[in-house]
Amino acid sequence: MLTVTVHGVRGSSPVCGPDTVRYGGNTSCVALESPGRRPIVFDLGTGLRSFGTPWQGREGTPIDLLALVTHLHWDHIQGLPFFPPLFNPHSHVDMLGPAQDHGSFEDGMRDAVRPPMFPVTFEDFPGTFSFRDMGDSDIEVDGWRIRSRFVPHLGPTLGYRVEADGRSVAYISDHQQTLDGPFVVPAAVHDLADGVDVLIHDAQYTEADLVHKERWGHCTPDFARFVARECGAGTLVLHHHDPSRTDAELDALACEGRVLGNESVGREGLRLEL
Repeated sequence: MLTVTVHGVRGSSPVCGPDTVRYGGNTSCVALESPGRRPIVFDLGTGLRSFGTPWQGREGTPIDLLALVTHLHWDHIQGLPFFPPLFNPHSHVDMLGPAQDHGSFEDGMRDAVRPPMFPVTFEDFPGTFSFRDMGDSDIEVDGWRIRSRFVPHLGPTLGYRVEADGRSVAYISDHQQTLDGPFVVPAAVHDLADGVDVLIHDAQYTEADLVHKERWGHCTPDFARFVARECGAGTLVLHHHDPSRTDAELDALACEGRVLGNESVGREGLRLEL
């Protein structure tokens, strides 16, 4: 059995306040777990801290984690230095992410977690790390079959598909939708989402948002639904909510989804069992 748990749902910036309590305000982080395999997290946003909280009280219990990072924008990596298991010297995080235009994935991560942007470096944590460049890749790690493809966004950005035990999950957190003419699913996105059991997909902007942000690298719920229908996804989870989107606005989005069928609006604590 695969279990998908959402720990962070926002794009761009974490938020807090009375208008975002029910859906949550942490930035992107989704966990994928299966008995007998080390856990996977998609992205390292501020939701990573809540994923790691159960290990905080387990003195002497380390974690061996596989992290699939889509890209190096702050909202997708800013939770890593606050991940409680990193203070256990036996913990290890194996990070996979996109090679950069002018360096490796590791170069980009190390540039982000060091002074003056952050007071410590990776070497200052008791836990250990490894880094691996990914592109249009198909690999197998600990029984997880992992596919990554570059998807349209701003800067090198990956989407992922993970399969195990006949079940599949695709995670496409940031995706620039077609702007001119009819909607089109890029071939790379189709590779990731074709026939997938669960598709977790960017749905940050409304049509009104796109008037001013059409080339900011994101899409509308309608485009996410188009991708899900074209690729034959079983369940669509709308993800990467704009920080300005309130609980009431997301409730309205959830009502739209019930009309369309097997769709969920991502919220912190959402758990799917496959």
